[in-house]
Amino acid sequence: MFDTPTNPMRPEASVDKLLENMSRSGFQGRKLGESFQIWKEMIETPGIRIVLGLSGAIVPAGMQECIIQLVENRFVDCIVSTGANMFHDLCEHMGIKHYKGTHLADDAALFNSGVNRIYDVFASDKEICSMENWVCALGLSLGKQTMSSRDFLRLVGEKINEERPEGRSILGTCAKMGVPLHVPALADSSIGIGLVAARRKGAELTIDQVADADELSEFVELGEKSGVIYLGGGTPKNFIQQTEVIFPKYHDHYLGGHEFALQYTTDAPHWGGLSGCTFEEGISWGKERPESRKLQCFCDITIALPIVTSALIASGVKRA
Repeated sequence: MFDTPTNPMRPEASVDKLLENMSRSGFQGRKLGESFQIWKEMIETPGIRIVLGLSGAIVPAGMQECIIQLVENRFVDCIVSTGANMFHDLCEHMGIKHYKGTHLADDAALFNSGVNRIYDVFASDKEICSMENWVCALGLSLGKQTMSSRDFLRLVGEKINEERPEGRSILGTCAKMGVPLHVPALADSSIGIGLVAARRKGAELTIDQVADADELSEFVELGEKSGVIYLGGGTPKNFIQQTEVIFPKYHDHYLGGHEFALQYTTDAPHWGGLSGCTFEEGISWGKERPESRKLQCFCDITIALPIVTSALIASGVKRA
């Protein structure tokens, strides 16, 4: 009980050293530091497949490059995201920016000026509509096809890399590196709005979201081990969590649960929502192993993600 004293925090020039020290402190500072250590351990585990869930408007909030570098450094192997994040990622690649605003703005005045607000971030409604039209044109060009969101988003990534090779995006980077990218609720975004417009103009493209569930669960099944990291919760979290329980229900083959699980969230478990659902609760469903390395850090993603990503890169950790 009294074997390990807390560590009096001192400033550190190196962010990875800072997080190592924080892991010996208390409260959410300790959780942030411990999450860095678990993520490193995950990366160094042979045969593991690491799946990252993205929710919340983290791309408009400026977190895009952090995700890109997680992919480039092979700190994650697959991404499951909300449609909104991927739409705003598409916008950034194509040169459409998000701007510093204020949450104290007059929203009626913003509407009349053609400005969309995401808390304290502004975006041009005209520019957003132009990218919805771009998605519409792509949908029309694909003819009569049925594909998963992973297949569709790979095509989007390839197309924007070709149209604007100087651009940077999660979509483009995943396409280049062959990293699967799923959006299990694609219609719930401006990508969906663009595809609805295409359908009304005669497009016969169908996004098969059941195929996404099958493809993602197979991706996890084919790994020797699995680790999951959630930035927020929402649909991406449960979509990834259920990969461990799909196969035993229909293939008599229980994968055993995820070996590693991290979540950065501001949601609490006592409201009953999955975004705040604990990994201990996930054990009852077979989604995590009872002995898994699991941790939830209750912290704003826009604080936690840049710090942990920077620390992982600074540490020099490499895939096993």
